[in-house]
This record gives sequence, structure tokens and C-alpha cells, in this order.
Amino acid sequence: MTDHSPALAAGRAVTGGTPARRVVIAVERPVPLRQAVHDAIVDLIITRVLRPGEHVVETELAAQLGVSRQPVREALQRLHTEGWVDLRPSQGAFIHIPTEKEADQLMAVRALLESESAVLAAERCTPQDVERLWELQAAGEKALAADDTEGLVAANTELHAYLLRMAGNTVLSEHLAMVDQRMRWYYVPIALVRGRKAWDEHASIIKAVAAHDAKRAGKLMRRHTETTRTMYLEQHQASTMRG
Repeated sequence: MTDHSPALAAGRAVTGGTPARRVVIAVERPVPLRQAVHDAIVDLIITRVLRPGEHVVETELAAQLGVSRQPVREALQRLHTEGWVDLRPSQGAFIHIPTEKEADQLMAVRALLESESAVLAAERCTPQDVERLWELQAAGEKALAADDTEGLVAANTELHAYLLRMAGNTVLSEHLAMVDQRMRWYYVPIALVRGRKAWDEHASIIKAVAAHDAKRAGKLMRRHTETTRTMYLEQHQASTMRG
């Protein structure tokens, strides 16, 4: 009896009716709904559509996302575990308000990791890499000129991410991935405030990387990330005093 199952047919090559070498074919499938809902809410938090301290109503959020309450409830539970959302008994879910200590600790770790990525990027960069870095620099400057916070954050994230890819260190990438989303959340309120100075700093880093000056690239990146850290804390303290 011959099995005409597509799955089995994909798993073998036929030569005279005899199975030959097995070929594994990846099956594409959409992201599970619960993951899609989780990611959508994280994006709303990072972009400050859902602001720190805001009360999240399950039914309203479910309607906005076009889903039932169940995946929203599951996502909020997970987001609570991850520190994005606070669940308060008898009150519901609230977007977490990042503390000064949380931000300072994360940015301190980021400064160390980003500095190392700049060092490695300078050691390994190619002319094509340098060209791409300048393209990302231009995108950031364009967003800055337009006072486009979303575009500015996106360009900043991509430039740093590209330097990380250039570094070619998987372990470093994994650790930076852990802080990347949270860093974007912290960076949104100060992106325009950081302004021209941040992109001038980027330009200096790119020049050091292009020159294969690893020591200088690492030093400049450390100074760049520490300046962002200081400015965020100053803004946070000023906001707290106004509140």
C-alpha cells in the first residue's frame, strides 16, 4: 500500500520507489495568538501608548487588539512576571513605573556590554559594514531634524544592533537582547532631549570603528552610554519632583 501523505513525501526522496536520503523541511506557522498579544502589549508599553502607572482594563485592551479577554489576561500575567505590569489585588493591572534603581542598574550593564560590542566591531568591520553604519546614522539625523521620536528611537536601536551583529559574539548578543526592549522603553522620553549630541557621539564611534581603533571605539561607546544613563536619571528625578 502506498502512502501519499504530503508529510511523508516531503520527508524522503524517491528513487525507483525506494526511500533515499531523508530531507527535513521546516514547517512555517504563524506566531501563537498568546505570543502575538504579548508582543503587541510590550510594543504599546515601549512606545508609551500605554504609559507608566496607567490602569489597563482587559476588556478595553482586548477590543483594541481585536481578541478575546483570555489571551490578554494570559499576556498580562506573563508581563507581570517580566516586570512590565503590576497586578494589584482587587484593583487590576497597571503599567509598571520604572524606578530609578531599576533604570540605573540596567543602563550600567548596558554600558559594559555595548562597550565590548564596539571593541569587537572595530576589530572585525568591513567597508560594507561602515557604509551601513553611515546609512543608519543618516536615518537618525533625518528623524532628529523632523522631531520624530519614533523614528529616532528606531534608528538608534538599529545602529546599536548593527554594531552588535558586527561584533559576532553570540553570548554578548544574548545578554544585550535581554536589556534591549527595556532600554528602548527608557530611551523614548529622552530621545529628543539627547538630540544632536547623541548623534555626534554616534558619528565619532563610527569613525573609530572604521579606523579599526578598537580601544577608542570602546571608550567612546562607554562614554556615550554613560551620558544616556546620566541624562535619563536627571530626567527621571526632575519628573519625580514635578509629580
